[in-house]
Amino acid sequence: MKEKDLFNYLINCCYPDLVKAKKKLSRWDCYSPALSHRIELKCRGKHYDTLLIEKKKYDAMIVKCNDNLDIPLYINSTPQGVYKFNLYIVKPIWEIQYHNKTTQFGNTNKIPKEIAMLDIKDAQIL
Repeated sequence: MKEKDLFNYLINCCYPDLVKAKKKLSRWDCYSPALSHRIELKCRGKHYDTLLIEKKKYDAMIVKCNDNLDIPLYINSTPQGVYKFNLYIVKPIWEIQYHNKTTQFGNTNKIPKEIAMLDIKDAQIL
C-alpha cells in the first residue's frame, strides 16, 4: 500500500472529511476537521509487530496538537493491517539508532535518529 492508498482507505473507513496537509514537507500528512485529528501516515512493505516513530515528528505533532487542541495520531499500514496510535496515549521509549537519512528520497547515508518502537498491541486496528 502506498500513502495515497492509505489516505483513500481512511476516507472510506472512518474519515470522510480527511484533507491533506497544505505543505508538502509538513510534519503530518492529513487532518480531520470534524474530529480534530492530525495524522501522520506511514506505509510499510513488510509487517512488523513494532512500528518506528521518529522523535522529531512526534514532538512536532504534540506541539502542534497542543496549540490547536487536536488529537495527534500515527497511522501505519503493513501487509497485515492498518494500525492507529493515539500519541497522547502511547508512551514511547526513546533510543538513538542509525537509520537512512531519508526513505522516500533515496538518501541511504546513515545518521543517528532518536526513535521509539510502538507495539501494534497498543494500536487500534482500522
